[in-house]
Amino acid sequence: MNLPENANSVQQREILDALPALVFLERAGKIVFANAAARRAMGVADAEWVQRPVEEVVWGLFPGAAEPHSLLPGATGTSAFHATLACKGGMAPLEGTYCILNPELREGIIVANLATRDRSAKPRLMEDVLASIPEAVAIVGNGRVLYINPAFTHMFGFQPEEVTGGNLRDFIVPETRQHENAMLNKLLTEQGRACVETVRVTKGGELLDVAMQIAPLMVNGGVSGHVMTYRDIGERKQVEAKLQHDAMHDVLTGLPNRALFYDRLQLALSRRTRRKDQGCGVLFLDLDGFKKLNDTLGHAAGDMLLIAVAQKLRAVLRPQDTAARFGGDEFGVLVENITSSTDMDTIAQRLLSELDRPFDILGHRVRAVVSIGAAMAGQEHDSPDLLLRDADFAMYRAKQEGGHRCEIFDRQMKLHVTFQQERERELRHVLTKREFELWYQPVFRLSTGRVEGFESLLRWRRADGSIDSFRDLLPVAEDTGLSVSIGRDTFEIACRQLQSWMATIPGNSLIMSMNVSQRQFFHDDMIGQLRRVLESTAVDPSRLMLEVAESTINESPDRALAIFQRMVDCGVRIAIDNFGSNLAPLNHLVRLPIDVVKMDPKLTIAATGIGRQLALVESLIHVCKSVGVQLLAQGIETHEQLRVWQELGCELGQGYLLAHALEPARAHSLAARSLRAITSNV
Repeated sequence: MNLPENANSVQQREILDALPALVFLERAGKIVFANAAARRAMGVADAEWVQRPVEEVVWGLFPGAAEPHSLLPGATGTSAFHATLACKGGMAPLEGTYCILNPELREGIIVANLATRDRSAKPRLMEDVLASIPEAVAIVGNGRVLYINPAFTHMFGFQPEEVTGGNLRDFIVPETRQHENAMLNKLLTEQGRACVETVRVTKGGELLDVAMQIAPLMVNGGVSGHVMTYRDIGERKQVEAKLQHDAMHDVLTGLPNRALFYDRLQLALSRRTRRKDQGCGVLFLDLDGFKKLNDTLGHAAGDMLLIAVAQKLRAVLRPQDTAARFGGDEFGVLVENITSSTDMDTIAQRLLSELDRPFDILGHRVRAVVSIGAAMAGQEHDSPDLLLRDADFAMYRAKQEGGHRCEIFDRQMKLHVTFQQERERELRHVLTKREFELWYQPVFRLSTGRVEGFESLLRWRRADGSIDSFRDLLPVAEDTGLSVSIGRDTFEIACRQLQSWMATIPGNSLIMSMNVSQRQFFHDDMIGQLRRVLESTAVDPSRLMLEVAESTINESPDRALAIFQRMVDCGVRIAIDNFGSNLAPLNHLVRLPIDVVKMDPKLTIAATGIGRQLALVESLIHVCKSVGVQLLAQGIETHEQLRVWQELGCELGQGYLLAHALEPARAHSLAARSLRAITSNV
């Protein structure tokens, strides 16, 4: 039977249409005619089959073909097959024969019938399985859709007749189509399958996050197409997005946190290196008196103030700027696209003006007093840490100047920071090389001259053997947090020294005083460190005196009271150092479990004065004695000062007039002589 260019003659078509079997005529791999039975089985109109690839219509006819199958010239014969007919309603099992009509023209005829009930049982079962699984499934052959299951329709909204025969890659988001096609082709070529997370478009135009898997479909030992499954991962993506958002944002205010701010600052610094006209800088904000607000109105009020400040920042700043909460009452602002520090000052002044307006917090009018430090990125700022450090330093300068103002990091501040960095390097060198040691300044009972104990003081023994005070390095240690480890080491050294004196000077009752820095005092493990040292050295804790500066107590009196109580539970004594330096509330003497008050050296000078100065000293002494607290006068440097303190009834004293700090051997000798003198006078 010859195949005319426009199919067969009318008579031939009528004959083929009258046959109950399904008949397809193909030329060079394309269907050129399908009889009425075939069209009915496929559910298509007369013209819908024209020029469709054979493998789109009779799926599995040529298993293992990577490209559309076509006959080779010279091939002959007839072969039976079992395949699948692609219908609009799904897939139908098919069996029949394929006969080569004209090898030269690559023409053939397919005569087939839908499979019998027994033969169709397995394919029907497979179709039922595909229809019942929750994942969307599409089967593709030769780049065209052969089948979609109901879950596909439910997920994407397309009916089978809208998709069958089409290309699924048409449903890829246009912006990513080229990239995704290339990626999928690469995966399928290299691995034969693919598993990716991507985005697909539904019939309604909605973007849907899906996990897509593509696996080869094997028929009669060859690859006849691919099975594509889709799983909706939109809910998981939302959870992941929320977790990512929460990881990079402050939970209370919703502002970016320090990590996200750091990343954006890093990008801004990178852009600045490429575009010199795109300058950037940082504003570092701190709320003055925030701790007092928490203590008086409660933490809920503090949280409300922080939220209100965050809202102000969002409202005032430009769209290109980034406000972040670093933690506590600290905020940062990244200012971009600026040319000078004047631009930063303009923004800072606008912030100060807005934040100066009172907030209504739980029925109270609260004013946010803000200190701002500003730093413009320069050539030396090659990392966010350096720029943040300078802005932080400028912020502390603003606090020192009274607060509610902006200070811009300048050359003078830079020189100070450079000096501080040098001191920090020096301090780390001293600690690494263990070039520090403890000397001991005696504490005397003023009425008898007896040595009551010693105050341990750090000294720096340089490599050349000379001795320097540690005074200049202590502020650096406090700023860097190194004071915590230094305090731990000096605790142990002083306790071991006291242990040695207890063993070698029988009958002594010496008290060892040790200074506790503010960082060390409020450190979470401070009491733990103290307990471990007491246990390892086995000293009597009642022989230890921990000195805490008055300014440390004023930082947080309630918290200090709790820590003092834990110290008392350890059995140690407590002293307030430099009492009177800031005229601390006298109720500290009543509330806190204090054994000794060490008068500030300024009061020693005042004690030799007249009028109000002397009256102040006398009043402090009277209060201390009335609550049973011992007094210790510091900084006694003249005989006149010594006489006045003795007349005022001060029990203890220390100062250069009485004795300088002594190295351990000389302190041991002084303690032994003092004990012998007392014994001989008895």
